[in-house]
Amino acid sequence: MAVKLKLTRLGSKKHPFYRVVAANDETRRDGRPLEFLGYYNPMVNPAEVKLDAAKIKEWLGRGAEPTNTVRALIKEHLG
Repeated sequence: MAVKLKLTRLGSKKHPFYRVVAANDETRRDGRPLEFLGYYNPMVNPAEVKLDAAKIKEWLGRGAEPTNTVRALIKEHLG
């Protein structure tokens, strides 16, 4: 079973707020994650992103694959 780093959607209609989580690739978008790794709020200008670098590096070291969006967030905010 593979693990993915992906976004889960929170917030209300037309006001999204996302959590960055580690979850099994078969888990639905808002299903139960293995661990919370940070959040992404696109509704403020500039977008607010908070990521736990240590946890993300740990999951990547275990072989977790980030989605394209999470990969872009990691590259932009963690270098």
